[in-house]
Amino acid sequence: MVGVPIDAVTRAYLEAAGSPAAPLGRAVEQVTGAASLATWAGQYLNRPLFVEEQPMRRFADDLQRLLGLLLSLPERLFDGDLERFGDAVGVERERGALMRRLGVIPPACGRADIYDDGDGYRLLEFGIGSDHAGWDRSGEVPKAFLRDPAFAEFAAEHRLGYTHSPTELANALRQVGGGDPVVVLAEGPGALAEWSYTWSPLQQALRDAGFRCHLGELGDLSVRDGHVYMDGDRVDVVYRCFDTDQVLADPDALTHAERIFKTHEAGNVVLFTPLETNLFCEKGCMTLLSDHLRSGCFSAEEQELIDRVIPWTRLLTADAELVDQCRADREHIILKPSGLFGGHGVVPGWERTDAEWADALRETAAAGAIVQRRVVPKPEPAIDADTGELQTWRAVYGFYYTPLGFAGIHARVAPEDRSAVIGLATNDSVRSAGVFHIGTDPR
Repeated sequence: MVGVPIDAVTRAYLEAAGSPAAPLGRAVEQVTGAASLATWAGQYLNRPLFVEEQPMRRFADDLQRLLGLLLSLPERLFDGDLERFGDAVGVERERGALMRRLGVIPPACGRADIYDDGDGYRLLEFGIGSDHAGWDRSGEVPKAFLRDPAFAEFAAEHRLGYTHSPTELANALRQVGGGDPVVVLAEGPGALAEWSYTWSPLQQALRDAGFRCHLGELGDLSVRDGHVYMDGDRVDVVYRCFDTDQVLADPDALTHAERIFKTHEAGNVVLFTPLETNLFCEKGCMTLLSDHLRSGCFSAEEQELIDRVIPWTRLLTADAELVDQCRADREHIILKPSGLFGGHGVVPGWERTDAEWADALRETAAAGAIVQRRVVPKPEPAIDADTGELQTWRAVYGFYYTPLGFAGIHARVAPEDRSAVIGLATNDSVRSAGVFHIGTDPR
């Protein structure tokens, strides 16, 4: 373990789980065998990650403040005009019009992607909106680990705890839907053939929380007498799993979605969350915060928060000074296309030659992209199940949140010698990892 910086709890876990015969090393079998996680098709790291509770919760408070700043941008910078706001963050007009359909500032609910660089947490992207998945794994994976007697004993000894994200989400849905609302997880047309494995575990988790919860596509919903129905149930909350692009790609989807919008406006169903959230998770939003000196609309305290948590981020344009700066600083800059998500199209400058990097900057400047200062996540060691050797991984943490506040944490990890893009859709070495915080009793 020489050269791998690890905290005391991680070291204790690796030492206790390191023997092939150690019961603790088989705790991950509880995760892979858990019925609540059975339909998810991904793979898991063979150990959970551990974070200190107090720094984690302090950052969760910082994140809530940043979300407040994010949602205040239209008012601060554009006199409340969402269309001008959309233009500023690079949203094409047709997409922007659909994102503004209800004309509301959305609730703060979703998942933010975070790196821990060893000195603190750094925000890479806001993931605001109910169409961001993984709520089930953030909660169900730690819960499954604790079913293992050896791990439960380890957790009690080291005061490990976790936040069960589906429970926090259920509380938020009760707040907007009243009591135990009837909920439908609504995907776009034809999308469940590809994505049901993502949403089925959440459906089960919400059923476990006491809800009647359906899973379907927009076309499965009917509107009668001003109310939304599915499978004979009158729906209280339409939990939006579809996104703007899915609706725009299918005329029928637009028709179905419009019926939901109108029913929501009439107060007869709650759309959780509205498509306006897609506007606020555009990557250009990060540039409006990071480049705060240009606007002068933030207080000194707000500027300190932004600079401490958000890496230097700029909207990539053909501006020669900015392009030259990015070319010269290639090994410390990452490029992210504005209209793509899940790691698609991301170009780490340090993984390209000077010529390749120059080409990437030139090609994406016209299409819309941001450039961001590189953040190097701290190493996370794990024992390779096949070789018994120590392997080093890098983690991106997903901090979940609802309008009620912090709602749990999960992680995606990849070997440090693979691509810097830790995305399940773009890097086949990525694993999912449960996260425990150190400092409270497990629940």
